[in-house]
Amino acid sequence: MKKDALGAGPVWFPFGGFLFSLLTFNLLAMRYYSTRNKSEAVSFATAALTGLAPDGGLYVPEEIPQYSTAVKSSLGSMSFNDIAFETIRPWVEGDIPGPVLQDIVHSAYPFSAELLRVGDRQVLELFHGPTAAFKDFGARFMARAFSYLRRGEDRPLKILVATSGDTGGAVADGFFGVEGISVTVLYPKGRVSPLQEKQIAGLGGNISALAVEGSFDDCQFLVKQAFADDELAKRHVLSSANSINISRLIPQTTYYAYASGRVLNASLCVPSGNFGNLTAGLYAYSMGAPIGQFIAATNANRTVPDYLKSGKFQAQPSIATISNAMDVGVPSNFERMNAHFSWEEMQRLILGVSVSDAETKETISGVYSRCGYCLDPHSAVGWRAVDLLANKLPKAPVIVVSTAHPAKFAEIVEAITGPVDVPPALLHILDRNVENINILAKLQVLKEFLLV
Repeated sequence: MKKDALGAGPVWFPFGGFLFSLLTFNLLAMRYYSTRNKSEAVSFATAALTGLAPDGGLYVPEEIPQYSTAVKSSLGSMSFNDIAFETIRPWVEGDIPGPVLQDIVHSAYPFSAELLRVGDRQVLELFHGPTAAFKDFGARFMARAFSYLRRGEDRPLKILVATSGDTGGAVADGFFGVEGISVTVLYPKGRVSPLQEKQIAGLGGNISALAVEGSFDDCQFLVKQAFADDELAKRHVLSSANSINISRLIPQTTYYAYASGRVLNASLCVPSGNFGNLTAGLYAYSMGAPIGQFIAATNANRTVPDYLKSGKFQAQPSIATISNAMDVGVPSNFERMNAHFSWEEMQRLILGVSVSDAETKETISGVYSRCGYCLDPHSAVGWRAVDLLANKLPKAPVIVVSTAHPAKFAEIVEAITGPVDVPPALLHILDRNVENINILAKLQVLKEFLLV
């Protein structure tokens, strides 16, 4: 493991013949530095509200906090909200007091992750929140944390977020109506599902939607350009809500601790696009969650699986697939992974595999026929990845991380399985009207919208 990175434990010091942990006794606030500059550290509040570091890097922690022995031994019996509190607490040390964090956690998570046995493996369902996707875990925490961190601020905050599908809907829902914060969501025109588009562009109010002529990578690049633009910086207080923002990843760490506490030393298969979700899993592992290993399951956008084989990171143009939320050719969070792990360490901990659209459809059909269980296209990529790697996996339980409800992709899934039940969280969205603005993938066009 790279020096000054993952696996760093609490700092201990002698006092009166005893050893005291600085993390345990809350005497030190957590600090963060840019992946491109380790010389300047900032607080959680600064890292979260800034989103992207001034040098264009991503914020990472100076050290990964460790679960106490008591918490680690209790992960299998603690409630989801209690695990969330114990997981998030050291990351926000010095900026969000314990009682406030308790309120944020309980407000953000009236739902939980759910483990379900399907056939020969477990499925970790992460789609029981209001937008029926795993992004709810990060977005709802962010909205409440931002509201607290900006208490007393007069100048409004403008959040820019690029989405390949689910992030935009979750962020729009999480921040809708939050006073003093407006959100602009950029998404690739024609590359999100109809329901996703209604979630992104159907709320109005403090949520604006821009349909970009291009790919998700184009949207992501526009957001990063905007953060680096001096004119925009003078006019607006900008932040992000993508997984480039460390405050999006921290709460996602919770469900990995929850699942691994109930199924010890499992191999966790994570459908992966921008690799924020897998990075959150790596953070849980580094905190001491009993995880065996990871599988990075991608669709045709196989940049990271190729890197795991060759040791060379080669960015690729994104390819449109039926698992559209994973259509990312240049995954931002690889920069965090690379800051923490060497190639050799990643090879030992992560198995990478790419799944085609044809294989994805076959998997949806096969699992539904054999088990009566309906997978969305992204979760199906994860399921198929386990099948493809069966001979390489240790004899240990396998958990497939299910990132979205199949009803969000009804036009794909129903052609294979027949009608899909729509959860109550999605029913009220079906009647929304889409209100968006089409723009070219050019910074000047985005600036014209933002500077009005």
